[in-house]
Amino acid sequence: MARVVRARGRCCACRRSRGSGAGAASGGGWPATAGRPSRRAAGRAGLAALAAPHVRRVAREFHLLGPEPDLHRRGLAVAVLEIGGARFVAASTHLDLAAEPRRRHVREILDLLDRARERYGAPVVLAGDVNEEPGGPAWSLLAGRLRDGHAVAPAGEAATFSARNPRRRIDGVFADPDVDVVGCGVPGDEIAPTADYAAATDHRPVMAELRLRS
Repeated sequence: MARVVRARGRCCACRRSRGSGAGAASGGGWPATAGRPSRRAAGRAGLAALAAPHVRRVAREFHLLGPEPDLHRRGLAVAVLEIGGARFVAASTHLDLAAEPRRRHVREILDLLDRARERYGAPVVLAGDVNEEPGGPAWSLLAGRLRDGHAVAPAGEAATFSARNPRRRIDGVFADPDVDVVGCGVPGDEIAPTADYAAATDHRPVMAELRLRS
């Protein structure tokens, strides 16, 4: 995981961890700026937003989303970051496998991001495992309010799942309309060590190059 993060990251990385706590995601000198391990998984899984050492963290938040009977509790990790004098809100989430909870949680997430945008006066970028492909109800809600990075500026491959046999695009980076998406997609061998993807997690990474407007 550390090799993948170091190879693809210039500023920040949002991830859900599997098999290690959020603190372990800071390998390679990238400290966790926001996140929380899953209690159900006894610290072995969770959400994290990581930032490179030259990026300043202004604030952080963690929100538990509404509980669903017999389902894993979902959340939203938020980090407010500054780089080169520009501020933005980086958020990370992992949505449910069940369709209706997934859609309800997207509505909650959009409300929380609206508040963060207003509170910090900064545009929002959301990275997440949506567990749904483009065109689905939850994905469409996100893409209706934020820009789907790969749809706007495809770069690299599209499919993110599974890491060993990628056939579906169920992970994405979504940005406010006033954030310019230069390129977004699964990075290839020229950028990141693709042989490490399957060892790092069951999903392939999504890299987005974004430009903040002054």
